[in-house]
This record gives sequence, C-alpha cells and structure tokens, in this order.
Amino acid sequence: MGVSALKWQGWVVGLTALAGLLVFAPLGLYVWASGEPGAAPPRPAVQDVRVTGCRIDPGSRRVVAAVEVSGRPEGIGGYLVTVEFRERATVDPAAARAPQALVKLPNVAPDATEHAEALGPVWPASTVPWCGVAAAEFTAAR
Repeated sequence: MGVSALKWQGWVVGLTALAGLLVFAPLGLYVWASGEPGAAPPRPAVQDVRVTGCRIDPGSRRVVAAVEVSGRPEGIGGYLVTVEFRERATVDPAAARAPQALVKLPNVAPDATEHAEALGPVWPASTVPWCGVAAAEFTAAR
C-alpha cells in the first residue's frame, strides 16, 4: 500500500467523522434541550413561604416572626428561609441593610404545612416592626 492509499483512507475516515457529527450533534442538542416533556420549571421557594405574624416579645423586646411553609407536591425537602425585619414594608434605599434571621425547616412533607419562628433583633419601643420573607431556598431530600 502506498502513501496515496493511506492518504485517501485518512480523508474517508475524517469525512465520515464529520458527517456523523453533522447528523448526531443536532439530534443530541435537541434531546438535551427538550428535557422531560411536559415538565414545568419549578416554582420559586419564596412562593411556599409566608410570615403569618410579627410581634415583639414583651420580656426580651426582640422581634419574633411566625413563619409558615407549605410543602411541595414533588416530595419531601428542607427550606432555608431568610426573614427580614424593618420599620416599614417598603424598602428605604437610604437606610442601612435591614436585620435578618435564618429559619431552617427540614423534612417538610408534600402538601404539609410547617411552622417556625424567626428571632430578630431587640426592637425600639417607639416603633412597630414589619417582618417579611427576604429569600427562601428549597432542597429536595435525597
């Protein structure tokens, strides 16, 4: 076999590989991009969480927020909720960052409702606090 025959075989192998890429790469991208048919993107965890109460503890003068979490139908999982404490519901851009507290609710069952409390800072006697959900994350149980 001469050099010319080896050169020709190299071209055939290269063109065959290129043709395979041209055929199967778009098919692979289509399958990858389509994902699970009919699957909706997961809703934000913030939609599962709400603050049901905001009070000042008479003994310690600290703000206490009652937090309620509704489980997801997808399965058991844990929530990490950031609760924010402010003087008003509207954010004041000139004010310093509002105090926050984390609440962890592990193993929330599907369609169950769990309750927890977030303990905030000592609050001045002359103002009424506002408590709200600043962020929430859901992690599915494994």
